[in-house]
Amino acid sequence: MVIIDHILLPPTMTRKILTVLFLTTILMTSAIAVSIELLPQADAAKSAGTPSQQYGSATKDKVCGDKLCSETGGKTKTPSVPKKEVTPSEPKEVTPSEPVSEKVAPPMWQSASGTIKSIQDPGIGHETHQLAIILPPSDKVYKGLFSYDASEPIQLVALHGPLADGEDNGQPIWTPDGKTKFALTFIDPQSSMGSWIFTGNALAVHTMNKDPFTVSYSVSYMENEMSDTVMTGTLDSMLDPGIGHETHQLAIILPPSEKTYSGVLTYSASEPIQLVSLHGPLAAGEDMGQKIWTPDGKTKFALTFVDDETNMGTWAFAGNALAVHTMNENQFTVSYSVVAGQ
Repeated sequence: MVIIDHILLPPTMTRKILTVLFLTTILMTSAIAVSIELLPQADAAKSAGTPSQQYGSATKDKVCGDKLCSETGGKTKTPSVPKKEVTPSEPKEVTPSEPVSEKVAPPMWQSASGTIKSIQDPGIGHETHQLAIILPPSDKVYKGLFSYDASEPIQLVALHGPLADGEDNGQPIWTPDGKTKFALTFIDPQSSMGSWIFTGNALAVHTMNKDPFTVSYSVSYMENEMSDTVMTGTLDSMLDPGIGHETHQLAIILPPSEKTYSGVLTYSASEPIQLVSLHGPLAAGEDMGQKIWTPDGKTKFALTFVDDETNMGTWAFAGNALAVHTMNENQFTVSYSVVAGQ
């Protein structure tokens, strides 16, 4: 007998109720299990879509691009590629590179010693003379000190050039073929031994005799590249612009500079010349009796004026300008080699 809420039921009724409750429980459990089992299948079916046996052009009325035709109204839409956002970079400042200047190594002192025998001079007009070449022709300018001891008195030779067309205008010339011409500095110390400070494009010793001679020597020299203060050249003189020199001729080799030149000049001119170096300009009141050169009466230079009464030679000088000069009205020509520093 079962008591439900204080109601007493007979045994037969009790069994029926329990049977109904048991069956109900089983049915509910089965329903829940089936629902759980069917959920993944429903998701799979949803993702798989509606099966179709149409492919390629057969679907052109169903699919328009990347959309269903029902969504685009039958128009094909090409999927757009998203543009990549580009952030503009700031322009880089380009610094122009400075030109790299080649550093020219300063000339080095070189030395040579030896004993040589002369040969017949190959210069036109020197066929009966003898020559011994110490430093051969070069496109650089030699500067050096030459000491010698010969078997007889010799002459010292420096060459300047070769000259350009028309530059052989009265100064002594040496040429091996009549085409290549050098200005000639020819010094005759009338001695078989001595020393010579020189500049030029070649160095030799010479005699006016037919018989060969022998010379032993030592030379210390530099080969200098051309520059504003190292040069070989030929100049025609001009009217001297200095006050009191209006009837004179002047050829300026190194122009006035606030820095002091110091060097060696070797020259060959068409007539005897004077050597000039200037010092200054002078301050007010410094022109106190010394020789003066001035172009305008205001800017004044002290004047060193050397007259060797010769048209060729060598001069070791210092000053703020270098020139050669004559007291004649007629123009002269001078060829030279100069090596100077400041």
